[in-house]
Parts: sequence; structure tokens; C-alpha cells
Amino acid sequence: MSVFGKWLSRGKATVSHERLDLQAEAQNMDLALRAAEKIMNDDIVGAEEALKGGDSAFHKLSKGTLGFMKSTLGFEQEVMKEATQLLAEAENSAYTYYYKAQHDTSAFQSNIYDKGAEFLLCQAEAQIMSAVVGVLNESLTESLKGFYKMRKAYMILESLMAQEQKYMQARAVQSLQGSHMASKESLTSLHSAHSNTNPIIVEPPVQSQPAKPSGLRNAMTSNRTESPDSDEFVEADENHSQHPVTQKYEGHLGKSGPRQDFGDDLDQKLQRLDVNSNLLGTSPTPSEMGSRPPLSRTTTGGSKFGLIEIEADDQVFKNSLDVFIHSGTNLMFGIISLMISVIPPTFAKVLAVIGFRGNREKGMRMLWQASRFSNVNGGMAALVLFGWYNGLIGFCDIYSDPDPSVPLMDQVEGYPSDRLKGLLAEMRNRYPDSHLWMIEEARMAAAGRDIDRALELLGRAGKSDMKQLQALQVFEKSLNAQNSHHYELCAESFLECVELNAWSQALYYFVAGAALLQRSRDLAAEGSAAEAQKLATLAEEHIKKAPSFVGKKKMMGRQLPFDLFVQRKVNKWTANSAAWGCSFLDAVGVPPIEESIFLWNGYKKMNESQLQKSLQNLERAEQSPHWDKQGIDAQTVATLLRATIYRNLRQHKKAQAILEENVFVHDKSAFSAPGMDTWAAPASYYEHAVNSWQQRNEYIVRFGTSLAGPSANQQSASNAEIVADRVHVASARKHVETAKNWGSYELDARIGMKITAALGAIGKWEARNGVA
Repeated sequence: MSVFGKWLSRGKATVSHERLDLQAEAQNMDLALRAAEKIMNDDIVGAEEALKGGDSAFHKLSKGTLGFMKSTLGFEQEVMKEATQLLAEAENSAYTYYYKAQHDTSAFQSNIYDKGAEFLLCQAEAQIMSAVVGVLNESLTESLKGFYKMRKAYMILESLMAQEQKYMQARAVQSLQGSHMASKESLTSLHSAHSNTNPIIVEPPVQSQPAKPSGLRNAMTSNRTESPDSDEFVEADENHSQHPVTQKYEGHLGKSGPRQDFGDDLDQKLQRLDVNSNLLGTSPTPSEMGSRPPLSRTTTGGSKFGLIEIEADDQVFKNSLDVFIHSGTNLMFGIISLMISVIPPTFAKVLAVIGFRGNREKGMRMLWQASRFSNVNGGMAALVLFGWYNGLIGFCDIYSDPDPSVPLMDQVEGYPSDRLKGLLAEMRNRYPDSHLWMIEEARMAAAGRDIDRALELLGRAGKSDMKQLQALQVFEKSLNAQNSHHYELCAESFLECVELNAWSQALYYFVAGAALLQRSRDLAAEGSAAEAQKLATLAEEHIKKAPSFVGKKKMMGRQLPFDLFVQRKVNKWTANSAAWGCSFLDAVGVPPIEESIFLWNGYKKMNESQLQKSLQNLERAEQSPHWDKQGIDAQTVATLLRATIYRNLRQHKKAQAILEENVFVHDKSAFSAPGMDTWAAPASYYEHAVNSWQQRNEYIVRFGTSLAGPSANQQSASNAEIVADRVHVASARKHVETAKNWGSYELDARIGMKITAALGAIGKWEARNGVA
């Protein structure tokens, strides 16, 4: 057994041959999932109480889910260790129940999925959640174990998705061939051709076939042959001239042996059949339908991925187990696809152990589908969706355009504000007492450049009984106070984070001090010298205190990037203070609060007056008597911040000009000295690319020429305008590629996430519209 296999088999539960009580298991699932769902409504005590005494695979998974939610909301080491243990127990229990289902002739048999699929899903969910916790853990070993578990989970989910796709194909065959007998013959052939194959990999492997085989058994395996080490973790290309997306089933290409023979036979039978025709509304006759209800489609984007996109109350879901499997598979497969699509370039080789590519659009559609269901899977899917749109999309500047041909309520690209508002209203109605959705409402307000509204919502939310959620709420308030220039509230809130969360206390103290420093500078400019000095003293105290917390938390065995940033900044200012014979705070050049705003992409959330205030902060800093002593890196940071503000004010040409005149004239080696802000130069190339991207006619048609929010209208650019946009897109690619190939630098992972998203969006645009 490999090292990874030994890790994962440690503590494996002993397999029992006891028979399954189907009614009891259905009840266990219902009770356990309802208990886990309580956490979506802030009722952590109620969830834990409801799960007491339960020992089924579903109860153990729900307990692991509670631990996972607490650990990812708070990043606390002890909570993560507890979550890891709970998830390991859930994984082992799921394997035990899967083995029972495989050997029990009375086990539940779905019309869609293979026997025991519900327990395979439990295993995959536990593996994925364990992988995420492992990455957040301080141990590199735990992180690598987590990545391997994610690979195993991917293989399970891929198999479950293949079973759904076969169900869709079978329904199409039944509908279009016009007789139940012909469909039955086709399904019999399908089963017999695959009867010797078991594609799902579990440890130890299970080879036995159920006594009541489904006509849709034996899911397709992946035909990937390339080495995992060769994969780069970027969004998968979606347009290939040599491998065009088809609307008809084309068989198992490149397979050998019995599968190839069967594929050829099925190709002939389905050659002229449109698999999606039945999904788009063609209903079979009762005789055609047999025991399987027709699928009804409510959206239009999933067909190219072979996805089922239907409402939660559709008759295809005859029982709660099918609902659980479908919603859970979409949730977890969507999370994996999304995660891998945005991995920063610097992590690509580390994550090569997973060995597959992400696909953002497919992942998003699967998460939207999962969110339709009123269970814990649906709630978690909604959380991931809001985390994507209000988190990552809010953090990035170049992302794929919304498709104007797609209805507003079916959009997944860009920032589909109308669809998100509908989802938020549904979640608020489903979980009326939860602070989670209040926080997301505040994030949506900030995304629309209404930070004051966001602060109002967060202030009105009250205190959550769940410590981790309260910490998240206060942290969100801290960022909004920072971005709206409410400096004393910002400092107060970040210091409150110190009491609520131990994740990055160096950052909390540093930004609190930076906020008070800026307030003291403002007061000094206004003539309030005494009050300014009082706040300056407090600011210096907090900033100098921050390094004492550096190194206490790690990710993947490495120190947190912001911790290293804080340590270097304080060391630099201390050294400059001694060299220049000035106070510590006088040695601070670029306002650190403005750097923090940039690194959290706060300028994207500011209205015009707030952007102008940031410009004023930069101007005042440059009037300092010690400004001329600042190095080229500080000058570059100031230029980058100013260019970003101008770009948000939609003064694109001016923004690009100052970058070209003040940053691009210097050689790369000028930014490599020890102690320098090495992140600013590559970030400047990325910023130049954003300006090019936002000067496209297509962008202007959809977002206008004033301060742009995240939502776009449904208008389309003309063909001539699209052709003209190729020059802007080529410029954007050129500068993003420069940033990508810069090499290692401080905060490269953080900026690398923006670069990865940008390259994916640019590549998709070029595939659709051509290159200059």
C-alpha cells in the first residue's frame, strides 16, 4: 500500500455484515440532515443536541459537517483538530455502510444510482471537508493527506455524475425510440456490456454486484491517461476546435476491449438521437415512461456538461435518498471544480497530486442546482455561491463576462445580481434567524459600492450565539469600516477580532494601528494636534505589537503571507527611523491603511467621495518631510494605489500612463532588494491589464462609463466593436502574462489568484471572439 493509502486506512472501521434496516436508515438520514441544517440557522446548540446518541453514517457525517462549519468559519486550531477526527469517523462509517449495502439484497435500490450510492456520497463529502480542513491546518503533512482524499472523492463523485448522465440518456432512448420494449432492450445491452466492471474505487475494493441490478449500473470511468504531474491547475478550456462540444452522445472514445465493442453498438443506436431533446420538454407516453418519470428542464446552460438542472420538487426525485445523493453530488463536485479552477499558479505543482482540472462554469451550475434543495446540501451550496461572488469575484477585477443571450435568472458568469438577490431572499426565508445571510446581504451592498448600507446591516444584525459566526461578522464590519474611512470604528472592530479569533492576530493589530495612524494624520491636518498625538501613540503601540503574534499560525506548514508582510513592514520602518533620525511613525511613508484597502480590493467597493478621500491620503503622505527618502518600492506602491483609484474612477488612460511612466521604466531587478515591497511591481502590471480589460467596448456597453458596480445590463456590443476590443484584450493578456511570469515575490499567492482568474476570463473571451 502507498504511503497515502496507509495514512487513509489508519483507523478504518471493521466491516459488519449486519443487514440494513431500510426504514431506519431513511429515518436516520432525515433526522441527521435536519439536525445539521440547524447550523444554517445559527442553532449550533440545537444541532448538537439533535445529533446526540445517533450512530448511523448520516449522523456521523452531520457531526463532521458541524465541525467543518465551525472550523472554516473560525480557523481555530483546536476546532480544526476536532473536525478532522469527526470527519475521519464519518468516512469510516460511510465505508462500512457502503459494504453492507453491496452485500444486502434488500438494500435500497434507486432508479438513478447504484446500490449504496448514498454511502459513497457520505464518504466523498467527508473526504472533501477533511481535505479543506487539512489545507487550513498548520501541518504540511495533513494538507497533503487532504489533497489525496480530495482525489479519491473526485473519483467517487465522477462516478455518481456518470450514473445521472446514463439515466438521462436512457430517458432519451425511451422517449425517442417510441417503445418501452426497445428501450428495455437497449438498457439490457448496456448492463451486460458493463457487467464485469466496477469503476468506483474504495478501500478495500468491493467487486460484488447487487442482486437487483439497475439498468443504469456501472458508471463510466474517466478516460484520463496523462500524469497528474503534468496538470496545471487553471480553468479548463471550454472551446477546442479539435474536440468540439457535441449535443449528441458519441460513445466511449479511445476505449479498448469489451467497452469499445459496446460503444460502437450504442453509437449506431444513438447516432441520430439528441440526448437533450427529452430534457427540453418532450414528454414520453406512459408506455414509454415505464417506471421512470420524465426529466423537466428549467435552465438551459447545463446540457453541454450533461447536467440535470431541474426543480427540487420535480417528480424524478421519488424519495429522499435520491434527493440527498443528487444535491450532495452537485454540491461537492461543484466545490471541487470551483476550487481547482482558481488555484494560484504558485500552488500548481504542490497540488498536482490531485491530478484533475477545474471547470468554473460547470462547478457554478452544479452549485446553483444544489442550492434549489431545502436541505443542508442546499444551504451549503448557497454559502459557497455567495462566497464565490461576494468573495472571489469581489476580490478580482478581470472575470468572465455574463452571456447576454442567457436569461438573468440562469446566469452564472460575472456577478448575477438579480439571481443572487433571489437566492438571498430564499435563504433568509428558509433560515430566518441566521446571521450568515445577513452578512451576505451586507456583502452584496458593499459590492454595489454602498459600504455605509453594509455597515448599517451589520450593525443591525445583533450578536450571533455562534462564536465563529460572530467573529466573521465583526471581521466583515472591520473591512467595511476600513474601506469607508471610518478609522476609529475600523480599529475598534479589528481589536474585537483579536478577542474572537486567533487566526491572524498580527494582521488585526497591524490594521488597527494603521487606521489610527491615518486618523491621527487627518486630525493633525485639521489642527487638532493634541488628539492627533494621542491617537498616534496608540497607533504606534498596536503596530509594534503586531510582530509578536507572527508565526503563531501557519497554513500548509508555512507562515501566513500577511504575517510575513507585517513583520517586514515593521522591521523596515524601524530601520528607516534609526537611519533618518526621525520617529517611527514619521518613517512610515505610504499610508498602510491604503495598502490594506488595496490588498482587500476595497477600492472596488468605494463610491466617488470615498475614492477621493483615498487620493487625499496619498497626497498628504507625499508631503511628508521624509518622503524623498523613501525607496523605489514605496514610490511604486504609491503609484499603484493611485492608478487603482483612477481606474475605479474610470480614468483609464490616466491610470495606465502613470504606471508606464513611474513603474514600467524600471528593470525588474530594481525591486528585488531585501526588505522591499516586492509585490507592488508585478501587481502594477496586473493593474495595467485591468484598465485594458475595462476599456473594451463590450465592457462599456454593459457597465457604462461611470463608477461600475458588479452587475451588468443585457446589452450586447456590435460585431465591429468586438473586433476592435481584440486590441484591448491582447494588451490585457500581455500584462497579465508579465505578472504571471514575474517569479516569486511577497504576497504572490494572493495576487496570483487574481492572475489565474484573469487568464481564465481572457482565454474564454479569445476563444469566443478571436485574437488581435
